[in-house]
Amino acid sequence: MDTSVIIILLSLLFSAFFSGMEIAFISANRIHIEIEKKQEGILAKMLTWLTEKPSKFIATMLIGNNIALVIYGMFMGELLMDWFQNLVPTGIAFLDALLTDFSLVSQTVISTLIILFTAEFLPKVLFQVYSNTLLKILAIPAYFFYVLFSIISWFVIKVSDFILRVFFKTEGDEVQLSFTKLELGDYITEHMETVEEEDEVDSEIQIFQNALQFSTVKAREVMVPRTEITAVELNDTPKNLTKLFIETGYSKILVYKDSIDEIIGYVHSYELFKKPKTIKSILMPVEFVPETMMIQDILNVLTKKRKSMAVVLDEYGGTAGIMTVEDIIEELFGEIEDEHDTIDFHEERVDENLYKFSARLEVDYINENYKLELPEGEEYETLGGLIVNKTGHIPEQDTEVTIDNFTFQILEVSNTKIDLVSVRVHTED
Repeated sequence: MDTSVIIILLSLLFSAFFSGMEIAFISANRIHIEIEKKQEGILAKMLTWLTEKPSKFIATMLIGNNIALVIYGMFMGELLMDWFQNLVPTGIAFLDALLTDFSLVSQTVISTLIILFTAEFLPKVLFQVYSNTLLKILAIPAYFFYVLFSIISWFVIKVSDFILRVFFKTEGDEVQLSFTKLELGDYITEHMETVEEEDEVDSEIQIFQNALQFSTVKAREVMVPRTEITAVELNDTPKNLTKLFIETGYSKILVYKDSIDEIIGYVHSYELFKKPKTIKSILMPVEFVPETMMIQDILNVLTKKRKSMAVVLDEYGGTAGIMTVEDIIEELFGEIEDEHDTIDFHEERVDENLYKFSARLEVDYINENYKLELPEGEEYETLGGLIVNKTGHIPEQDTEVTIDNFTFQILEVSNTKIDLVSVRVHTED
């Protein structure tokens, strides 16, 4: 093979390497880099040295890329010029001049297209997709060029910093190697995706993921719905209230006037030891919050006012549900079960593509634990909510509803809600 062809191929390879490492360094997850730097071995040391001065690393990659492109342009221009001359040999001055002009335009177009695909577009896409892996694998050659071009990159950075300070009145451009909340979320998501279906997710990882999502959770996603509220009428007797406490095992019971939409407070079980004559005499005020309010804001409100329960209101001012501090804390640490909690949600995998679920199960919970891809939306949280949202009504028992690649059969239903659903997954043949 001709020496010039080898040099052209090598220059394209180096250009692809420098372009790819630049985009890999920018796209790599900062948490992943920091974790790799904590490991033992030569790769960890290389990454530590490379990331010590990010701006210098990027400058080095740009310098290397430009050198490779200059060498490529010189030898590629010669090669194409010789090729055109051999292709159309002529001794006529007019044709020679025309051929020279045509060859210059052609070699520019051909050289540019080759560079765009082999040294810019393809490597940048590849290095961006596999940025974490390739940055670690190619750390040693990257460090070699980092040292080789260190004097040039130092000079370039000093000149650019001077221009920024003098003409643009800004400080030098020094990229900080810090990670964001989004990068932490991406890293945890990658970890979760590697967990097999039958494996347990580490509790610490789950808490991290819950904490990242905590600021985006609204009251309606956490509340106990209106249909499951246990409450007593204001004019009821303390004797009946005592009986209700014993039956439910709750420590607090809401009190309403006329209807559940007019909750006026709650009663704590220890107040019954005072032997009250009326429920009103032991009534305690309750906090009201809209269903669109973020639970972190609700937690702040309840903490400041020393309350443990809030009534969630819908857009019309009616009672949508209730929530306690325990419900909010469970969003971070998972379910906190006590002696009065009962697990009545049905979860069953009948066969490979058929499941039975309680309609109260949340869609994201099903997707996470059963690796399904049920459609999620802002308008609903539960499996029952998904079906009602898509159909516009509560389907009758034994009705089949098809949504995307899923067929839902209503197994149990009441006048106000869906209770039990079978889900069949349709797979492509």
